[in-house]
Amino acid sequence: MDSTLFLTGFIVYVIFCIWLGWYVSRNQKSGEDFLLGGRELPLFLVLGTTVATMVGTGSSMGAVGFGYSNGWAGMLYGIGGAIGIILLALIFAPMRKLKFMTMSEELSYYVGGNKLVKNVVGVLIFVASIGWLGAHILGGGLYLAWMTDIDLNTAKIAIAIAFAIYVVIGGYTAVVWTDTIQAIILFFGFILMAVFAVYHIGGFENLYNGMDPAALSFMAVDKLGVFPAISLAFVVGVGVLATPSYRQRIYSSKDVSTVRRSFFMSGGLYLLFSVIPAIIGMAAFVINPELKNSNFAFPYLATAVLPAWVALIVLIAGLSATMSSASSDAIAGVSILLCDVYSMITGKVPAKDKTVKYSRFSLVGVIGIALLFALTSNDIISYITKMISTVMSGMFVCGLLGRFWKRYNWQGAIATLIGASSASIIVMMNADWNAYWGNPSIPSVFVALVAGVVASLMTPSCKTSDEEALNIINEQRSAMEMDSEPEVIPTHKPA
Repeated sequence: MDSTLFLTGFIVYVIFCIWLGWYVSRNQKSGEDFLLGGRELPLFLVLGTTVATMVGTGSSMGAVGFGYSNGWAGMLYGIGGAIGIILLALIFAPMRKLKFMTMSEELSYYVGGNKLVKNVVGVLIFVASIGWLGAHILGGGLYLAWMTDIDLNTAKIAIAIAFAIYVVIGGYTAVVWTDTIQAIILFFGFILMAVFAVYHIGGFENLYNGMDPAALSFMAVDKLGVFPAISLAFVVGVGVLATPSYRQRIYSSKDVSTVRRSFFMSGGLYLLFSVIPAIIGMAAFVINPELKNSNFAFPYLATAVLPAWVALIVLIAGLSATMSSASSDAIAGVSILLCDVYSMITGKVPAKDKTVKYSRFSLVGVIGIALLFALTSNDIISYITKMISTVMSGMFVCGLLGRFWKRYNWQGAIATLIGASSASIIVMMNADWNAYWGNPSIPSVFVALVAGVVASLMTPSCKTSDEEALNIINEQRSAMEMDSEPEVIPTHKPA
């Protein structure tokens, strides 16, 4: 495809997103409007933004590239993501009733509204949001560099600037609308590409030509090993369960029913979809087994097998999906920055009439920091798995224990977070252990569980009721509250 044609199409799309951001932001007056879409997102927007994020950077670049190198292992990303989003619907969707603004508020609620837990988790989530944001900038940069033959770092900077403009103008509402449009195009574009690719190579009987036989086993376990294969699906599922941007979708949805239905539908679609990236990756290998970077398998195949106008639409949708995934994490990061990190430093939250202005300035800073991280890495799967294992495994365990175990307390939460990060770092520093597990996610979660349970049992139980904990959290951000009051549910843990 002509690079000028692609670049022109991309610029036109960015201009459209900027216009959309301006259009949907005309009536935004508060922090809840800008950061959570007014908490009134309907089913089709929640479904659209969730699907777009799941079919974004991880599938279009990571999973396809992994399928190129490892055959049917390309399905693992989709399987892990589907399981994660379904569990998120089952376990955490009811938290919509409490009207949290950030995941750190939710996790601190589980342990009596403890401020130390809220602050520590806030910092970790801020780091995690920047990590996810960096991964999406990296994926978009790889796309743009491949399609236009520009320097990779220049492409990363261009991607960061492009999505920064429309999200700074339009906030979360702009994100979910652009996500929904991209989800429709990209979902069907993936299917179309798989069909064209199989036809191009002469049918499914040629899909395995030249592939390593070990990569053709069930989920490629003969090539990866059992534990590494399980670990990859596991770490993606943990990432969904602990990623702040997915919690943002819970907090911004119209109600619990909307969250659950959209997440169940997203999980079912993504589970069925998981085979597509693997097929695309293997077909790309059959056509050209000499790609220097497997992350380029998706854009390479699009230009090799699709008609030019179809390839243009699919590639721009894929590129824009990475941008919208990034913008979701940018919004989540800014929510944490203003509600948690800012209050931790200053002792208060921004005034309601200044929140939108502060949010826009903060978005520029958050995206800039993530760009710096993205400039240091060129491997999406490695980047994502290391970041999830080190930063997010502990938050996943905090949510799980807090949701289902009444004895859990703030000491246990701190021990959980320390145990998860420590275990992950130790495994990554030991080459043999890291090779055995594939990534540190399973040891990290196990150590976090043990540390959280032991520390909770060795220290006094939390005496603060759920209602008192919710009042503590609401008071901490009262300046940003809308007029409506949160609905209190009797307990967050099963009897």
